[in-house]
Amino acid sequence: MSPAPVLPVRLGVQVAQQHGTIGTIRDTVAEIEALGVDVVFDWDHFFPLTGDPNGLHFESWTLLAAWAEQTSTIQLGALVNCNSYRNPDLQADMARTIDQISGGRFIFGTGSGWFERDYDEYGYEFGTVGTRLDALEAALPRIEARWAKLNPPPLRDIPVLIGGGGEKKTLRIVARHADIWHSFSNPQVLEHKLGVLAGWCDAVGRDIAEIEISTELRRRSVDEADELYALGTRLFTIGVSGPRYDLAPVVDWLAWRDSKNAL
Repeated sequence: MSPAPVLPVRLGVQVAQQHGTIGTIRDTVAEIEALGVDVVFDWDHFFPLTGDPNGLHFESWTLLAAWAEQTSTIQLGALVNCNSYRNPDLQADMARTIDQISGGRFIFGTGSGWFERDYDEYGYEFGTVGTRLDALEAALPRIEARWAKLNPPPLRDIPVLIGGGGEKKTLRIVARHADIWHSFSNPQVLEHKLGVLAGWCDAVGRDIAEIEISTELRRRSVDEADELYALGTRLFTIGVSGPRYDLAPVVDWLAWRDSKNAL
C-alpha cells in the first residue's frame, strides 16, 4: 500500500448568509478569494441562527451556484447541507451541476440536520437524532450512485465532507463515505474521537489516513490550533457573519496557515 499523501494546511471560511445583503455577501466572498482562502462555505438553514431570528437570510444551494459562477479558484460548499431537505438523487444532481459551473471546485458537505425551526416552518418531519442519521446513511449510497449515472458527470470525484461527532452512527458513516470529517472538537475530544474513527475504519476496511480531518477554530488560541494540527487536522474553518463580515481574524489565520505550510 502506498503511503497517504502529505496534506497541506487549508483554511475554510464559512460566510453565514444571515443579516447581510446579497451585495455584501458577494463582496465578502470576492475578498475572501482574493486573500487566498482555500474554501468558502455557507450553511444550510432557512433562518438566522444568531441575532434577530427573523433577520435577512438566503438559501444555501442557490447561493452556492452564484458563488461558483462568481469565483474562479476557491473551493466551495455547504458546512453543511441538511440531508433532510432534499431528495438524495436531487442533491447529487445539484452538486454535479455546481461542480460543473465551478470547473470542479465543489465540496459536498453534508449532515443529518438539527435546527428544528427549519423543519417546522418548511414542513419537514423533524423525527429524532437517530432517524435523521439513519436517513443520511441511506442517502449517501444513492447520491454516489446517481453521480455515476449523470450525463455529464461531475468534473472530478466530488469530495464528501461529513459533519458531526456521534461515535455510534456518525463516525461509522464517516468511515464508509467521507473524504473529509468535520467537527467542533477541542484537542482532547479530537484525540479521543480519532481513536473511535480509526476503529470504525478498521471495521469497514478503510485507512483513516484517507480522511482529511477538519476542525472549527471558533475562538481558539494559536496554541490550541497547534495541538489540533499535531493531531492531524489539516482543514481549519472559521465563521464570519453579517451584517458586516469582519475578515481581520481570517487574515491572522491565513498567516498561521502559511507558517505551517512552510515547515
